[in-house]
Amino acid sequence: MKSKLDLRHELKQINRRGYPAYKSLRGQYDFGDFVLSIDHVQGDPFASPSNLSVVIPMKKAGFPEEYWREDYSCIALEDCLLRRFSQGLAKCSFKAKGSGKSGLVGTSRPGQEILHRSAMVIAKNTLTARLEVGFPANGRTVNSNELAKILFDLLPPAVVQSLYYRSWRRETLQKNYELSVDQHFIREELPKRKLVAFLAEGSVLPRMSGVSDRPLADAVPLSVPETLRVEMDLPYHGKTAGLGIPEGVTLIIGGGYHGKSTLLQALEQGVYNHIAGDGREYAVTEESALKLRAEDGRSVKNLDLSLFIHNLPNGKDTKRFSTADASGSTSQAAAVMEGVEMGSHTFLIDEDTSATNFLVRDEFMQKIVHGDKEPITPFCARVRDLYEKAGISTVLVAGSSGAFFHMADTVIQMDSYRPLDVKKRVDAFLPEYPLPVFEAEAFLLPQTDRAFWGSPARRDDRMKTKVMSTDGFSINHETVDLRYVEQLADSEQMAALAGMMRYVLTKVSGPVTVKRLAGMLTSLLERNGLEAFMEGYAYCGMAAPRIQEIYAMLNRYRGKCE
Repeated sequence: MKSKLDLRHELKQINRRGYPAYKSLRGQYDFGDFVLSIDHVQGDPFASPSNLSVVIPMKKAGFPEEYWREDYSCIALEDCLLRRFSQGLAKCSFKAKGSGKSGLVGTSRPGQEILHRSAMVIAKNTLTARLEVGFPANGRTVNSNELAKILFDLLPPAVVQSLYYRSWRRETLQKNYELSVDQHFIREELPKRKLVAFLAEGSVLPRMSGVSDRPLADAVPLSVPETLRVEMDLPYHGKTAGLGIPEGVTLIIGGGYHGKSTLLQALEQGVYNHIAGDGREYAVTEESALKLRAEDGRSVKNLDLSLFIHNLPNGKDTKRFSTADASGSTSQAAAVMEGVEMGSHTFLIDEDTSATNFLVRDEFMQKIVHGDKEPITPFCARVRDLYEKAGISTVLVAGSSGAFFHMADTVIQMDSYRPLDVKKRVDAFLPEYPLPVFEAEAFLLPQTDRAFWGSPARRDDRMKTKVMSTDGFSINHETVDLRYVEQLADSEQMAALAGMMRYVLTKVSGPVTVKRLAGMLTSLLERNGLEAFMEGYAYCGMAAPRIQEIYAMLNRYRGKCE
């Protein structure tokens, strides 16, 4: 390994040469406090910045082992370190001057969720922090004096202030650790108490705006009706009361603007842990919960939809159904069956984003359009069986149809952002409003053997990918549309999904079942980390998705699938 003096010498040697001279800097350099690795050098000052990493043995970094021994506390520590490191690098950015991206210094900038990210990784007793640097140039001529300013004057203080225990207030890291333990405790308690979610009393659920996920100032804190009140004795936070949403079928009702969708959105994002001060630190949903919605125009491949769709007038087989342009009802039926296939235990549904004819058909409509002319069995006719026979709970926001009142175990009315338990009141009215009889075939979950066809590409470096925030990504000009996969919280999760798809298309020989492929990608992520899917791009910009989002990506890929 070279020393930092070697790096300084090399920088002097290449000053004022052509920009490709920067390529000679690749390698590792001992800076004493840390090892600096120059992993990839950009082709010119206008290209994507160069990739660097800082590597420190955990013994030298000094963080107590209890903070990173367990996966959940390790991710919390990584997140905490990354936030300070990102802030430190932001102060360094563009202090060095030049053309194009010269002087840019940065790394991932996490949002409200705590995610495992490629930018900060603790593994094998080593801390690795990844960053991007725009190597300075005048035109396309190397300005190594400005790069030396970044690497020797600006970067080391940011590293020392962020990545060494001695630079932190002990209370800050201890509170971060304690929160991670408490959040993990709640997640483990949910199935023991037969709950799909727990939201602590006083939580702040409303967000600042549609473009900001920060808590809304002056929001009404969550209150808890006594009948749905659950108490947990958290390891550090102590006795904590909250709204417990039980397994089964839960209906969320209320007038417009009273907080129905706000509660559901908190449940959607409760599959992730949140940072202190977010307002949803103790709002936790079981990890497999899946938001379902209509997606007009999405592709569906070889999926058994017969539980919901059958006897199509064109005679098309709904046990192996495929379409490149699904309707709203078909797409939502597909989402349900894909959710069953991926092993989700909770479905989250908002009437506003659902296909009405998929959710329910009223008695009047059934009299006009007889069952033998309607190929759709509505979700209302299956929701009880999904819970009682398949163990899948449903939380549904309803604002117009009362049909689900007959199916609900729990009914929560949101009144000015305050939840009320109105199940007894609803039950009193049920005899006056009998449920229409649905003509539905026997409930039988399908067995699927759908295969995803993979054939390794000849040239990995020619497979181009482009990430489009949380809307999707393109790979070799094929777009994977994930706009309606609403639980994707961060564009870096999308970058990871793009890397996984690249891995599948270049490394996996098909056919492989979708279930096996999703499991393989998840195992690879757990075993080798996000590095398994980097392939030299999105270097410090990946965050781990759940298996539910991996399934969503595979199911929406329009390439060949047999």
